[in-house]
Amino acid sequence: MHGTINTITDLIQHISKCIGEFDSAPWYRGQGDQNWALLPGIMRPQNQHISDEEKILRTFRQSAAMLIEKLPTDNFGWMFLMQHYGVPTRLLDWSESPLVALYFAVNEEPEKDGAFWVLNPLKLNSVARIEYLPSFEDEVLTSYASENMETHRRHPQLPLASIATRNNPRIQSQQGVFTIHQHDKTPIENVQPENITLKFIIPRESKESIKREITMLGFNKFQMFPELSSISEIIKGK
Repeated sequence: MHGTINTITDLIQHISKCIGEFDSAPWYRGQGDQNWALLPGIMRPQNQHISDEEKILRTFRQSAAMLIEKLPTDNFGWMFLMQHYGVPTRLLDWSESPLVALYFAVNEEPEKDGAFWVLNPLKLNSVARIEYLPSFEDEVLTSYASENMETHRRHPQLPLASIATRNNPRIQSQQGVFTIHQHDKTPIENVQPENITLKFIIPRESKESIKREITMLGFNKFQMFPELSSISEIIKGK
């Protein structure tokens, strides 16, 4: 743990130090419970009963195909779509915006201390001997594609940071980027060396006041989720 965030001012002070120390632009993630590990949905203990990714993909494709106008062209595309709708995948959401991460940290699990994570994405990838941030179309991520997972089971690889095409309003508004796990189930905070991630605690008693500060900055649910349901919730809230 590297500090506590009780206000937006605390947030700015902490990330200013991170930007000065990192060799690349930081990525951010907020979690409502500071005890949650940095693991993607499909690898969390509560989802062990749905760990068969190929089966999940087949089931989702079968049911979703008639509901969407433009079908994904590969399994990564289907994985992004599943992530978008809350299906557990090997993806973990991050953002290039600290306010996006803070929003999630204070709007989840109000009775628990939250966590604000800062990731050095280039340092994470350097552990896997990759010195840049690949896109999901890049050849280096071939072994992370679901159709190739079985052939690489004997040589599990560490999680990687990667950028994706921002092809829907939500991922664009949230300035979304991702880490992806392969077979290795090491939580990202346990990947060595140290300082790939930094963790800041958000005390539960500070969540409401931080939410008010975020709102004062004009940052509300519609900015995060530019959808009709968000407008409805904002109007009812006002």
